[in-house]
Amino acid sequence: MLDVNTIKKNILNNLRIIIAKTPETATDMDWFNAIAYTLRRCLTEHWMASTHKYYQQDTKRVYYLSLEFLMGRSLIKSMLNLGIYEECEQALEQLGLSLDELAEIEPEPALGNGGLGRLAACFLDSMASLNLPGYGYGIRYEYGIFQQQFENGYQVEHPDNWLRYSNPWEFSRPEVLYPVHFGGQVVEYQDEQGRKGYDWKDTEEVMAMAYDTPIPGYATPSTNNLRLWTAKASRDFDLQYFSQGNYIKAVEDKNHSENLSKVLYPEDTHQMGRELRLRQEYFFVSASLQDIIRRYLAKHDDIRGLPDKVAIQLNDTHPALAIPELLRFLLDHFHLSWEEAWELTVRIFAYTNHTLLPEALETWPVWLFEKLLPRHLLIIYKINHRFLKDVSYHFPGDMDALRRMSLIGEEGEKHVRMSHLAVVGSHKVNGVAQLHTQLMKTTLFADFDRFFPGRIINKTNGITPRSWLHQANRPLAQLITQSIGQAWVTELSHLKKLIPLADEQKFRSEFREIKQNNKFKLAAFIKKELGLEINAHSMFDVQIKRIHEYKRQLLNLLHVITRYNQIRANPNIELIPRTVIFAGKAAPGYTIAKLIIKLINSVADIINHDPVIGSRLKVVFIPNYNVSNAMRIIPAADLSEQISTAGMEASGTGNMKLALNGALTIGTLDGANVEIREEVGNENIFIFGLSNHGVTDLKRRGYNAWDYYRENPELKQVLDMLSSGYFSPEAPSLFQPIIDALTHGNFMVLADYADYILCQKRVDELYQQPEEWTRQAILNVANMGQFSSDRTIKEYATEIWDVKPVEHQGFVC
Repeated sequence: MLDVNTIKKNILNNLRIIIAKTPETATDMDWFNAIAYTLRRCLTEHWMASTHKYYQQDTKRVYYLSLEFLMGRSLIKSMLNLGIYEECEQALEQLGLSLDELAEIEPEPALGNGGLGRLAACFLDSMASLNLPGYGYGIRYEYGIFQQQFENGYQVEHPDNWLRYSNPWEFSRPEVLYPVHFGGQVVEYQDEQGRKGYDWKDTEEVMAMAYDTPIPGYATPSTNNLRLWTAKASRDFDLQYFSQGNYIKAVEDKNHSENLSKVLYPEDTHQMGRELRLRQEYFFVSASLQDIIRRYLAKHDDIRGLPDKVAIQLNDTHPALAIPELLRFLLDHFHLSWEEAWELTVRIFAYTNHTLLPEALETWPVWLFEKLLPRHLLIIYKINHRFLKDVSYHFPGDMDALRRMSLIGEEGEKHVRMSHLAVVGSHKVNGVAQLHTQLMKTTLFADFDRFFPGRIINKTNGITPRSWLHQANRPLAQLITQSIGQAWVTELSHLKKLIPLADEQKFRSEFREIKQNNKFKLAAFIKKELGLEINAHSMFDVQIKRIHEYKRQLLNLLHVITRYNQIRANPNIELIPRTVIFAGKAAPGYTIAKLIIKLINSVADIINHDPVIGSRLKVVFIPNYNVSNAMRIIPAADLSEQISTAGMEASGTGNMKLALNGALTIGTLDGANVEIREEVGNENIFIFGLSNHGVTDLKRRGYNAWDYYRENPELKQVLDMLSSGYFSPEAPSLFQPIIDALTHGNFMVLADYADYILCQKRVDELYQQPEEWTRQAILNVANMGQFSSDRTIKEYATEIWDVKPVEHQGFVC
């Protein structure tokens, strides 16, 4: 283990040899890189030893394919995982440096947008911490989705150039280079044995080059790999054009090829953007499969043994093209029969579904497949033909079932249904919460559940306690460790030992003091970044998630305006002071979501400057929500808003992170809220609104939002303010689209409004009893063991992947 003097010596050596600076000339970024390279050296030793062990034991490995990985910053995490946080802090102090200040310098890898990427990061952490041989595969986006800024209250997207200062944690692998093909034509032929074969020729070629990032486990030398692909042109430029002096044309092909890994989620509301996105998806799965097969063949001769050594998890449908791509390799390169190739493929793949929303289920036009991936379209047609033939045997005469289950959708523009492809091509399909999985089996995939009994199973999501408590909330983590020991960091169920402490006044006092200090820190951050003074002793009411109608930021805002009206009507009213905090990005092409952001900021502008309101109510929208901002907000939250329309949120992980850090939840019975209630107890959570069955029944009977408007005077007043231009006097009709969405949409905002307002009154009443509030907050923390990603990954490993831990020796650095 590294001691303080060795760490200090290594930092100074790195500063001189790698950074080429002296302490007198070094910038803060230079010092950050010097300490990062110190940690990287140790991580590399463990990484190489782990890789050697995997090859030595010829172990089966998991490959986690995801378009997003929101890993967060690595400096503090690496110190904690290596067990040298205090030593590093002391070494930097002796050098006259602040660890906290250096940690803030680190750019955050912009490799994701939201929950999908944060979940993938938790899973990689758990695989390494559980000593499971796991690899992540994705794209090394040069630019993240965007840097979110507000101009006149509107979201404005700016490039997120997170690599401008390089990335000390990654290793470029120019020797790991694979060709990826697009377009061209497919030629059918017969081989010497008279068997039909296909030759995909005249294609456009792009090269995929690897970048590796070590993923350390906690308190174990086990260190796995995240391999990200960047696009390179197969030729740097066309020499003929260059010789003619046409320099722009000379590099045109290079730029076109390398656009593939430029940006996360290109705008797909137009044809060029959709084509680029499909190219991205195929680019990364093709390179990943070539790499997986290459690694397998380094130790094995028979491709038929692939499922014994390889498990591939598809994180949503974005990597579903891996199914026809693997079939292409097995059929066209290894010349297996269709039956052999299909059996191997299904044994290898498993698919995680993350949404039940029809508009969010990925489909691609058949014509686009014909243009970019003609060989894969033929393979998908064959999968579909054979599959529907089996369906017709099981459900004779049921033409509706054939239509519903077909991989090819005929409604409107003929299209490929990627979720259907993923279900048919995988041996296991999982939902991410009990309710979500049940709805998969009874609605979206009901036909498939009948046809493949037992294929659809539940794997409730989890979060890593290393990132979301041990790192994000160090004071609370230290209090817990002092009280019950440190075993909870790797076995979260140990938090149940806190249950009796919830009744001890001393522990409640210490717990409450930590929460208050976290609120002071967040208030200082808001003052520094936004210039807004907030009451740090107010209730911090937090909703942090992607902006979407089903997540119902609008319901939260209706309560805010109702509260505003109550204070305006009666300035002497006794209401608990609240600071309502929003954070989250809207997709650039999602017009109504962007207008919701504008409305939140417009409401904030009115409320925050109203002298009658004062500090009793503030509204804050923290821009550019990312992992770092989440780690600021979550430890300070008192109330966690989890208020999606029942039946529409697959799971959520923000609900778990906030509860783990001592926030009480107000929410609907949706996603993992159902299971959180089961764990923490109905008396320690605020549940309101329609259940999934209630939503379904109301839709069946006919949901008329205007009935709620007419029958509820408070609601009517709020909507009239929005429609009259109260919050947009310069443009009175600005928010009319939001009124239209509320009164004609399917998200039941107005139906749940009255019960939500009543529930918020119960929240106020409990917050007036700080000892009881704190007791319930502690019980929430104590009962969150079920929601560790370690538990989730153990279930994947035993029930889906059939992968076992690999024993490692002690630390080597």
